[in-house]
Amino acid sequence: MKKCSDPAHPYCTQWVLPGERACSSGHPQPLAALADDELPPGPPPRPHIHISGFDPRASGGRQTIKVELRGMPEDAPAAITMALASALFPGGVSRHTFERNLQGHWRPQFVEFSARDKEHGQYRVEAELRCSHGKQVRRRWVCTLIILVPRPDASLTEIHQTFLATHKNVSVTADDGSIARVSAQAGGGRLDIGVNARNASIARLDLDARDGKVAVGFSSIAWDEDLIEIEVPEQPDTPATHPHPATSGEIVASEGNADTPRHVRLFAAAEFVLGRDDPHDGVAQVRLAHYGAGQRDTGGLTRRLSARHAIIRRSGAGFEIEDISRYGLLVDGAWPGKHQPMPLRLGTRIEMTASVRGIVQLVVSALLPTGIVLHREDQGAQDECFVLLAPGQHPGHDHGPVQSLPRAARLPLLFHHNHGFWRFNPATGSQEAIVPVSIPANTI
Repeated sequence: MKKCSDPAHPYCTQWVLPGERACSSGHPQPLAALADDELPPGPPPRPHIHISGFDPRASGGRQTIKVELRGMPEDAPAAITMALASALFPGGVSRHTFERNLQGHWRPQFVEFSARDKEHGQYRVEAELRCSHGKQVRRRWVCTLIILVPRPDASLTEIHQTFLATHKNVSVTADDGSIARVSAQAGGGRLDIGVNARNASIARLDLDARDGKVAVGFSSIAWDEDLIEIEVPEQPDTPATHPHPATSGEIVASEGNADTPRHVRLFAAAEFVLGRDDPHDGVAQVRLAHYGAGQRDTGGLTRRLSARHAIIRRSGAGFEIEDISRYGLLVDGAWPGKHQPMPLRLGTRIEMTASVRGIVQLVVSALLPTGIVLHREDQGAQDECFVLLAPGQHPGHDHGPVQSLPRAARLPLLFHHNHGFWRFNPATGSQEAIVPVSIPANTI
């Protein structure tokens, strides 16, 4: 025996016998509370979200709608994240998490937004629900909602008719304890009719008022949106820990050329500081030096580089560079200005400094799903290149094509994951931990 599980009566203490669909007080029991042999025959319920409490009359003000998760498969995990993307939300995104309670029901979520200063019309809300295990997505559902922001002077009848014209499964319902009520004068008395329209139906009433006026009031509007499950490609598994944890390192080759330098220097960080290679004042992560006569020279022109010369960081879907030096830098031949971030694209040329040319010249030679590659375009081209990676990011199978110049085409897809560096083989989906040892140039 189980206690009553009707969510509308959480304080009911009546017991429910096995096989009973309602308690002794008449409260219906949800399907999730029934055993497998007690479930009614027929196809399983479809996954969908139920939206209620939407009131178009609150045009220009704050709205709060209730979002319920229904019909999800029984093997779904106890927590599902939901991301809503729309121009109605501050920042464009609203994130929520559905959780199961002890009875197996999903806790509803309340989504707030404001239509203040919004142009009237229809606004899309793209919903994405995910089941994740660690950082890997296991299952994914999507759907699209339409929210109506009416004109400030629109009547209730116009709002309702417009909403029904765009949502064929809208129901005007006595949801959440409210009543959708139609009132009119009939026979000299008052006629009150409660309208309850559920399960995508529409209640329609034809009334004949003697005075020719019928007042219709709708408390709120509710509707269902089916969730479409999207296939998630199987992601390769990586070991729990890297055999050689590091946030910086290099691949060393016995010989080098302009396409495959002797030193492929690897870095993993949220942002990267480029600066002078100085054994006494080496504060930069990416240490740069001038190459004269084919040799690295930490003196001479290298002294015209600042200890902290520039910062490269991730910006949105790409990367940007910011000048923080005394001597400046050139991006595609122009000085961007101090503390003025500039986006980096494939083929962008970076020169340090702006006052003395030819000290260090770099080019963006590859844009990876996990980072960026910089090759030298000066006398140090055969000696080193730099791979700047986002920490803890695995490319996955479906990472798309790598954008690269010919000089970076021979480099493997590199990434930083589980505290160490890896090389990825897209053909086989396998990865190999990078160990800082000397290897032949043609096997980098």
